[in-house]
Amino acid sequence: MKKFLELIQREFLLFFNNKVLLMLFLGAPVLYGVLVGHVYQQGKVTEMPIIVVDEDNSPLSSSFIDMLSDNESIQVTKVLPSLFDSKDIAIQYDATTIVHIPKGFASGVQQSRLPEVTVFVDGANTLTSNTALMAVNVCAMTMKAGIQIQGQMKRGVPARIAAQQYEPFKTTIVKQNIRSGNYLYFMLPGVLITVLQQVLLLGLALSFSSEFEGNTFPELVKKISNPIGLILVKILPYVLMSVGILALYWGFGQYYRMPLHAEFGRFVLCTVVFLLAVCFIGVLVSLLLPSQLKSTEVLMVVATPAFILSGFTWPSSLMPGWIQAIANVIPSTHYLRIFRLMFIQHAENHHTDKALLALTVIMIVCFVLAVGVLWWKIKKVKQETSKVKA
Repeated sequence: MKKFLELIQREFLLFFNNKVLLMLFLGAPVLYGVLVGHVYQQGKVTEMPIIVVDEDNSPLSSSFIDMLSDNESIQVTKVLPSLFDSKDIAIQYDATTIVHIPKGFASGVQQSRLPEVTVFVDGANTLTSNTALMAVNVCAMTMKAGIQIQGQMKRGVPARIAAQQYEPFKTTIVKQNIRSGNYLYFMLPGVLITVLQQVLLLGLALSFSSEFEGNTFPELVKKISNPIGLILVKILPYVLMSVGILALYWGFGQYYRMPLHAEFGRFVLCTVVFLLAVCFIGVLVSLLLPSQLKSTEVLMVVATPAFILSGFTWPSSLMPGWIQAIANVIPSTHYLRIFRLMFIQHAENHHTDKALLALTVIMIVCFVLAVGVLWWKIKKVKQETSKVKA
């Protein structure tokens, strides 16, 4: 046990002597947490600038502009008399939407000629353009309803009946899970979990490859020749430091007031399996590729697209089958599914069984392969040592 603790201490010293790895492992979670948190701190897209072209200049068009101004999602930045140079002005004010009210709008409404209000949407940014478009559409639908109800009332229909004729049934929308629509609650956890996986893979990419390049592996084998014990020596410091990073993430959640609640025991179980699966992948690659540069490059290729492939932001069912297959061997894919089910959708524990099983399979397979490869390398070192002695 004393020798095991000495080796753990050795791993911590190797880690803290590597300044680049120290900055990546400890600095990246803090940096990404602060950056992403402050980028999405507002949470909801509000006061998106829009341009209104009012060629009618009537009381009705003015009422429509007032309705647009009252919507919290958009802000009428400029009202223009014509479409001339409206695109350039929209770019100048960073407006994603131009609402065009044509000449004769009010008279057309009064004479039931169905005048057309045109909405020009810049689709360069899907999130902001969709938000602005929906806000304009809500205002337009509300005005349509008011005009129709007033028209009915002018023909002698009571207000209550006129409203019922316009709206034969009601639609109630109930927001579940992230009811506030706060984008921060959706984005921050996904990015931070991906960052944790990335720094773990980068750290463990050097675990054995640095020993091979520095010719210190034979000395390490003399101290502990059990492959399982040797793997535990390598991963335990990173697992312990990952607990600290997760505590940091919890602190970010408290700071940004994220209402995230789930069963603690189940979450700990899933987290431990996730951490071990990531660690065993890192160890396996480090054993197979004895070059620090090559092992780091391979694991960076795995870690970099992990968030995109995970299905957290885009449904995995819409991805091609071969991409889904790649995504399914990356631990963060399944852990992000577990996180979404537990913390966002508040699902029952049994709903996470499939993702937890997939993580467990990755963990076991990578562990068995790593033990096998390490056993073979230890055996090879012992044979070379015995030949030298002979």
